[in-house]
Amino acid sequence: MDNQFFRQAMGKFTTGVTVITTKVDEGVHGMTANAFMSISLEPKLVTISIDNRAKMLDKIKASGKYAVSFLSDQQLDISMHFAGQKQMDQEIAFDYIQEIPIIPNALASVVCDVDQTYQVGDHTLFIGRVLDISVNNGEPLTFFSGKYGKNQQLEYVKN
Repeated sequence: MDNQFFRQAMGKFTTGVTVITTKVDEGVHGMTANAFMSISLEPKLVTISIDNRAKMLDKIKASGKYAVSFLSDQQLDISMHFAGQKQMDQEIAFDYIQEIPIIPNALASVVCDVDQTYQVGDHTLFIGRVLDISVNNGEPLTFFSGKYGKNQQLEYVKN
């Protein structure tokens, strides 16, 4: 199978949208991603997957820390900015948890120390030990078949 067909098939899995951030020296760096998952409750661990060609790879390696902010459906412009699709009209004023930048008003932000890294294929997995979290109310920004969307809850009637 070719890469485009594989990518098309993987796009059929609806995900939330995150922005991964880190700080190196005085610079804040971020990228939009949907390759995130929680992997352990004890200890609390999460993982992100970063393309080996992405500038963010070396930034996370240098800082040893990262945050993952889950975007709300009101934060499409932030996602597009960090995906390189659109410039923001104003500069982002980051919030900070344990000196790591997070996206303000995100549904949740998870701040991590890098615990382990694994190069797998053309990506590197960063296993993060969770240091702290913040949580806000709202609805998620979603991504499906290459397009942004919103969560639509379904009515479930129990028999």
